[in-house]
Amino acid sequence: MTKTIALALALALAGAPTLAFADASCPAQAADKKLAGAAKDSFVKKCVADAKAACDKAAADKKLAGAAKDSFLKKCNADAAGS
Repeated sequence: MTKTIALALALALAGAPTLAFADASCPAQAADKKLAGAAKDSFVKKCVADAKAACDKAAADKKLAGAAKDSFLKKCNADAAGS
């Protein structure tokens, strides 16, 4: 729960307005917005890229390195992508 809140805060500070909910994945947000086709694909691609950038920043802010950083990024990016 704390990681989810921290991720939401990091995304908000990183300027990712597409993530309305901390627990909502990019595909779920696209569905909430009733997007389809190319618009959905474009939205999800940008959303995932924004989330990845926020995850990278969060890992740097936490001064993670090596396996800890890899594990954090894997989970953070998977959560954002909806996997």
